[in-house]
Amino acid sequence: MTNLPRAEYPRPQFNRNAWECLNGEWEFEFDDARVGGEEGWHSGSKSFSKKIQVPFSFESELSGIGDPNFHDVVWYRRKLEIPKSFQSKRVVLHFGAVDYEAYVWVNGQLVASHEGGHTPFQADITNALSADGDNTLVVKAVDYGTDVFLPRGKQFWEEKSRAIWYTRTTGIWQSVWMEAVSPVHLRKVKYVPDIDTNEIQIRSIVAGLEQGARNVSLSVKISFAGEVMSEDTFQVRAGEESRKIKLSGLNDHGMDRLWWPERPNLYDVEYVLSVDGAEVDRVTSYFGMRKISLENGKFNLNNRPYFSKLVLDQGYFPDGNLTPPSDEAIKQDVVLMKEMGFNGARKHQKVEDPRFLYWCDKLGLIVWGEMANACDYSEEYVRRITKEWQEAIDRDFNHPCIAVWVPLNESWGVPNIQVDVRQQQHALAMYHLTKSIDPTRLVISNDGWEMVATDLYNIHDYEWRREVLEDRYGSVEKAVSAMPANRRLSVAGYEYDGQPIIVTEFGGIAYKKSDWEGWGYSGASNDEDFVERLRNVIQPLIFSGVVQGYCYTQLTDVEQEINGLLTYDRKPKVPLELIKAINEGK
Repeated sequence: MTNLPRAEYPRPQFNRNAWECLNGEWEFEFDDARVGGEEGWHSGSKSFSKKIQVPFSFESELSGIGDPNFHDVVWYRRKLEIPKSFQSKRVVLHFGAVDYEAYVWVNGQLVASHEGGHTPFQADITNALSADGDNTLVVKAVDYGTDVFLPRGKQFWEEKSRAIWYTRTTGIWQSVWMEAVSPVHLRKVKYVPDIDTNEIQIRSIVAGLEQGARNVSLSVKISFAGEVMSEDTFQVRAGEESRKIKLSGLNDHGMDRLWWPERPNLYDVEYVLSVDGAEVDRVTSYFGMRKISLENGKFNLNNRPYFSKLVLDQGYFPDGNLTPPSDEAIKQDVVLMKEMGFNGARKHQKVEDPRFLYWCDKLGLIVWGEMANACDYSEEYVRRITKEWQEAIDRDFNHPCIAVWVPLNESWGVPNIQVDVRQQQHALAMYHLTKSIDPTRLVISNDGWEMVATDLYNIHDYEWRREVLEDRYGSVEKAVSAMPANRRLSVAGYEYDGQPIIVTEFGGIAYKKSDWEGWGYSGASNDEDFVERLRNVIQPLIFSGVVQGYCYTQLTDVEQEINGLLTYDRKPKVPLELIKAINEGK
């Protein structure tokens, strides 16, 4: 398995031992004429003419194809060998993400279909498997390359990338894998930490009870740094059970066990599900004890005011596009952010691979989780984004690193929100929908400008002159009345109401340090000029007294943009310690 691309466990917060990576070489075919359905390609009998390296999309170099042109319908095929250890178990097939629609057949039998390019889906394929072990897996992916009502993030609807739009991603772009489970098994858990009472609420969802299983029990063992904090066993009488567990020891006023970016403490959890006293499922997991709140107009982490120093991270790679080339590359991005003095990342227009969130949990980095937006508004767009956003929140709910949800950015998908009541109500609905699913985090209705209800007052401002920034953010009145992009910060009726002010896009200083040609919002001519320009845009916000955080644009160069702190291949443009000193106000 180690020779396969992206062979690490894809779901690190809910880990089983019995699993098999299905990444690597698959057969592949473009279906520009859209004849695959009529010709029965789903049956698995047709061999395809190309090879592709899953989980990389055909547009990327790492796929082995590297074709950036429009091919909205593509097919994948491979043989499926079921390990002997999976026998007598249910076999569940998992897809991390397929952009945009996916249809999955095993031995010609449709086992799954899914809509949404950034969220996972799964299928129990046991009943479709062949008794003789000769199994064929076929996947059809359908994208809509020019559809501006599609939640697409930065994927451009024109042929060539330009401005702030990049190469598209079509088809499978996150890991494919399968696992073996018993008919009765733990489907998922959800954590709600309460640091004020030193309790963790665990909601456990068990599958298979409808088959009449009796005497089902779940054991939960919670450890910290190898020491058992709590053990609990309870009867499972319904599909969902909920328990609040007191963590042993005093309330953590000393902060030694709370999760912070500076001290990313995590609790380990082991679940054992039993039926009639016999173990049928074992899962390992983890959680962090931390609290996000607003108090007296301040953004608080663990009941203490916290100044957010974020960097905008678009999650693109020169060889993998939206798919990181390796787990080590994901980890390295997190390490580089921390070494530059940032304590968080705004993951921009992308629902990122769970491995990124895992490394942010482990290494300590706050994350703002953001939906990939559409460009224009329609009822079909509303249906699409509402469904997929709920799936994204559900997938990532347990990660302690996530502090803020951003369903909309810069009026993408709602371009007429200033005057269109429907679009205003949609943004408001996304805010309240998010709150209804997750009341433990903060929510931004429309990051950057034209906000309706919002927990934080976020401003995008690419001004580069220090004296202008010092004046603009010298008082609340000036900050909230500014129009940096010639856009009103609030929709009429939703004026500023005392929320923390955070400048969530700024900087964007172009500095060419590689072979890539491109642009930025202002430009530097040499290392010294670049460092001085960084200091001139970052430090007015640190010393403002009004601003409670910022998000610098951006972590890396991306395609035609050369406004990163790192080049596209992750080489620092200036020594990391210089950037860290600026972030520290030095």
